Amino acid sequence: MSALERILAWPAKAIDRYRLALWTAAELADATGGAPSGPFQAAGVETDSREVRPGDLFVALKGESTDGHEFLDKAFANGAAAALVERPIPAPHVLVADTTKALEALAAFARDRVGGRMIGVTGSVGKTGVKEAIFSALDRASHGAAHRSVKSYNNHVGVPLSLARMPGASAFGVFEMGMNHAGEIAALTTQVRPHVAVITTIAPAHIENLGSEEAIADAKAEIFRGLEPAGTAVLPIDSRHFPRLRDAAIHCGAQVLSFGKAAGADIRLLDAVPSANGGSLVTAALGERRLCYTVAEPGEHWVTNSLAVMGAVFAAGGDLGAAGLALAEMGGLKGRGARHRIAVPGGHALLIDESYNANPASMRATLAQLGHTPASRRIAVLGSMKELGDFAPAYHAQLAEPLAEAQVDFALLVGPEMAALARELGKAAHNPLGKPLAFAHCAGPGEAIAALEEFGLIGGDAVLVKGSNSVGLARVVAHFAAREG
Repeated sequence: MSALERILAWPAKAIDRYRLALWTAAELADATGGAPSGPFQAAGVETDSREVRPGDLFVALKGESTDGHEFLDKAFANGAAAALVERPIPAPHVLVADTTKALEALAAFARDRVGGRMIGVTGSVGKTGVKEAIFSALDRASHGAAHRSVKSYNNHVGVPLSLARMPGASAFGVFEMGMNHAGEIAALTTQVRPHVAVITTIAPAHIENLGSEEAIADAKAEIFRGLEPAGTAVLPIDSRHFPRLRDAAIHCGAQVLSFGKAAGADIRLLDAVPSANGGSLVTAALGERRLCYTVAEPGEHWVTNSLAVMGAVFAAGGDLGAAGLALAEMGGLKGRGARHRIAVPGGHALLIDESYNANPASMRATLAQLGHTPASRRIAVLGSMKELGDFAPAYHAQLAEPLAEAQVDFALLVGPEMAALARELGKAAHNPLGKPLAFAHCAGPGEAIAALEEFGLIGGDAVLVKGSNSVGLARVVAHFAAREG
């Protein structure tokens, strides 16, 4: 074939025939069964009018307290190309009977047109960070052909929205799945239909609704129900719930790939030593292979997370070398480990932002990391852990031990559930020096800011801010991070 013939024959691959637009009006009509107002193309999909970017399709969802149709003007003012609506409007649109069902249909259509490998991630702790690391590894190896759910879009709206945003040419898709009640992940995994399902860990998050860790494990194991034939379950062998998870995966026809420290792990930690940047240098075994890589994120929990990432990338047919590079370059996410160097009297202090989520396991892990963080003083701003139900007083009181082990100099407790920890901290026996740990208890983030200002941060301090998102400790982070420099 001559050079001219090769040019005329382009594109040579089917993937190259995809246009730049994510959706056309005709495709939207095919996917949803709706009626388009006319031809148009959309470059993205959005359900929040405030987040609409030029070229997006705005989906006007109806919620319990809001109706997206009320924000159509805002969406188009922000540059929406069209809208998915339940009533005709004088702008480009697709008319459907139910926008929520139409979004789910759009997600199913998007999933069906992608031939790449899908990875689903769930767990009580670490799922967002692990999802981001898996995506970074696969995106690097595929030269930008990976897709993922952004932020924590892991519920009945976030998952179909993330699927609807997936380009048809995607080689990989990485989706986070969360739950508050049994049955929720089962509904999500049948939409994603992953080839690889990762469970990071099992801990008493949402135990108020589920009643026991065993029930939580069963709810997380619902992710296996949507696995594609011959799919792989990537599971934490060091969890006491591993046999339960393994049996559930095998029952669904999955192959099991375990990770952890135990001798029988398929991806087994051999060694982890601190690295110069505060992370870890990890050596792991994968069969006869030896994997050596750096994890930029500090903490023993991220060493374990890295094994899950390697397992998922391996199971998906990705590049383990790219995974190692991705782990070495990862920075903390907002609300999930982001670090700020803030100006204070006498120099700079380190502010660690873990304000998005908290449960007993993640509290212990981040407090342990605070204890290993070089600092002249260690301050812990801890918000209430939600959805613990009748277990809340005991789980909050039990934080006294990891606070003492981390050698925290001052603990600022925020929220009514923290009263149990405040009572416990008043007991001198919990301090290794026999002296009560200095602490203050306040109602909300506004009082916490005032209390921390009164305490006075100085150069060399390390401040951990962690709590359930609804407590609002992001306000504390924003207040002090404004001094970053």
